[in-house]
Amino acid sequence: MKTLIKNGTIVNENKSLKGYIICDGEFITTIAQGSYSGNESEFGRVIDANNGYIMPGVIDDQVHFREPGLTQKADIGSESKAAVAGGVTSYMEMPNTSPSTTSFESWEWKNNRAAETSMANYSFYFGASNTNADLLEKLPINRVCGIKVFMGSSTGDMLVDREKTLSEIFQKAPILVATHCEDNNTIINNLKRLQQSGIEPSIEHHPI
Repeated sequence: MKTLIKNGTIVNENKSLKGYIICDGEFITTIAQGSYSGNESEFGRVIDANNGYIMPGVIDDQVHFREPGLTQKADIGSESKAAVAGGVTSYMEMPNTSPSTTSFESWEWKNNRAAETSMANYSFYFGASNTNADLLEKLPINRVCGIKVFMGSSTGDMLVDREKTLSEIFQKAPILVATHCEDNNTIINNLKRLQQSGIEPSIEHHPI
């Protein structure tokens, strides 16, 4: 079906213009300045932007949708709906769920779940651990958006604090590696120092 979107300010590639957009099925075929002067009856759908702004969908490269295991907070369906409502049309979701996304089975589960419930385009990070570096070379690089490394404690087994494992990950990773670059021993020692001083650690002490 062909769609005409008219009477809008198109914002894209560092410029804006008053104009219209023509789509053929899922693909944009025309972006033009000015008013559409053709026969609107040729379109299956005509959308009047009513002088509003027309912008590309946002890609959010770090989201936490909490499914599986923490769905009392949120899930793929609810958060993708919120994303689309805010103009986010594609997202990349983090692996620190329960269980962690550190195996092919848990990663594939998320993809299957998103196929059923997601309202936006999706991709899921694969979580690194101290014991799964051998899997990284086998990742389907056309489907995984990246590898996530937590060098400080995270959920489940998602802590990579062995220098040998970190070297192996960066040597073998066939795709982007996104890293939380903490030093876990420093975190542990600072917690001990606070506790020995009679201070209960809280979020306020995070930058110390």
